Amino acid sequence: MLCGKGSALAYWFSPLRGMIVLSLMVFWLMPADNVCAAKKNGPLQVKVEGLDKELKLNVEAALVLPPGLIREGRVEPRWLDRFTRQVPSLVSGALKPYGYYNSKTVTRVEQVNGKGKVRLIVIVTKGDPVLAQSVEVLLDGPGSEEAALRELVGAFPVVAGKTLRQDHYEQAKGALLARSVDLGYLDAEFAEQEILLDPQKNRADITLLLETGPRFLFGEVHIEGAPEFPERFLNRYIAFKPDRPFTYAKLGQTQFNFLNSDRFREVVVTPRVADAIDNRVATDIRLVPSARRRLRPGIGYGTDTGPRFSLRYKDVNLFRLGHEFSADLMVAAQRQELSAAYLIPGYRNINSYTALRVGLQREDPGTYESQSISAELERIRSFGRGTQGSVFLRLMQEESQVAGEDRFRSQMVIPGVRYSRRRLDDELRPRKGFQYSLEVRGAHQSLGSDTGLLQAVASGNTVVSLPGKLLLITRVQGGTTLQNEPITELPVSLRFFAGGDQSVRGYAYQALGPRDDSGKVAGGKHLLVGSVEL
Repeated sequence: MLCGKGSALAYWFSPLRGMIVLSLMVFWLMPADNVCAAKKNGPLQVKVEGLDKELKLNVEAALVLPPGLIREGRVEPRWLDRFTRQVPSLVSGALKPYGYYNSKTVTRVEQVNGKGKVRLIVIVTKGDPVLAQSVEVLLDGPGSEEAALRELVGAFPVVAGKTLRQDHYEQAKGALLARSVDLGYLDAEFAEQEILLDPQKNRADITLLLETGPRFLFGEVHIEGAPEFPERFLNRYIAFKPDRPFTYAKLGQTQFNFLNSDRFREVVVTPRVADAIDNRVATDIRLVPSARRRLRPGIGYGTDTGPRFSLRYKDVNLFRLGHEFSADLMVAAQRQELSAAYLIPGYRNINSYTALRVGLQREDPGTYESQSISAELERIRSFGRGTQGSVFLRLMQEESQVAGEDRFRSQMVIPGVRYSRRRLDDELRPRKGFQYSLEVRGAHQSLGSDTGLLQAVASGNTVVSLPGKLLLITRVQGGTTLQNEPITELPVSLRFFAGGDQSVRGYAYQALGPRDDSGKVAGGKHLLVGSVEL
């Protein structure tokens, strides 16, 4: 009977895991001749019989051919004889992590007639597996009542009456210890880890005791390297609060928040765990700011706009308050636009802010002509990861001409609300997820508008990953309008058109819509566009 605690357990089982890992490393690093030898077209073929797929793969990985066995494309008999004697031991080591301690291996060497090749047949009888006779997983210490830890204990994969799988055992141990650290129990360790193994009787008794130790909390935060930003502004990027449970995940989120703000090119977050006082961990954050002012020109071509030139100016620390100002110029064949935005950050949430936007725009896609000037004040608030809502007030004056209508000017005061949600596995190249947005806006003559309306606009899309690196993309866009005057009184920007790169592809930008008596597209009060792409 083999018995061990702590290091003794590692003594019995670490060599088994180490043997597999070392075998895999040698397999990838060995010379090309030996790699080929493991294949059917090599001078030596190794064939394993008697095992199912999972066990067979692990045994084949362990049966790595020694570098000297094949020289100049030929099998060295002395090296082959030596390797053949080692095979039973290698097979045994590859099967023990799966619970098979009494395997038997027989080898046979055959000459492949007329081909100048040698075949090594490895016939394995795995025997009966070692079963866990008793399994006791215990928690002790201040964190022993944590629901998350007790759930992992209850779901421990090695149970009485089942095969002792060393890989499952080690994975479950690692998950239990990692979860303890995630909950702030940084000193968590296994005070007892015992496996009483009896290979002759094919049984094992397991005892595992996790001592959580005290729970560590977040302490003071010291930020250096960015004196030009106000402290209140910097604190909004910190993902944790003092006296809350310490977790490394919150530190990682904090670093991401600073980097994602587009204001810092280097962020180093260092917890001082060794210097914790009363189990409170102080954290140092060192920042290296990026350029405050940026100017970015661009040139390109879009199917909706034609050839285009753009120029963007951005200041990410206006008045040394962390406020952001940006100005954009875009000149294209069908659209010209000059806009500016001033963003005032909210100090309670990094995704909440107030925005003031102004813009001048001229558009001539062929269906209509319009010139507008607008100003908008919006208050945006975050409702969790990827979810935002806002209220806004927009002032707009637009002069336009569409279809056979006379050129007219309209003035609108438009209050409204917006809501959006986004869940993607990757922001740049998503393979699954969804996003949608909803906007409800209105206007009335009593509020200073030339016409009255209530309008709702929604859009969304989904991405589904399919076999063969295929993606199924669905998209829908819709809107509806209630107005108290004819649609000809609505500004062009509040009518619905379709067609273009982000609408009905294959048709020109804004070229689809209801037509007037002369057959020209005049725009509509309802919209529904959908697409399915593979």
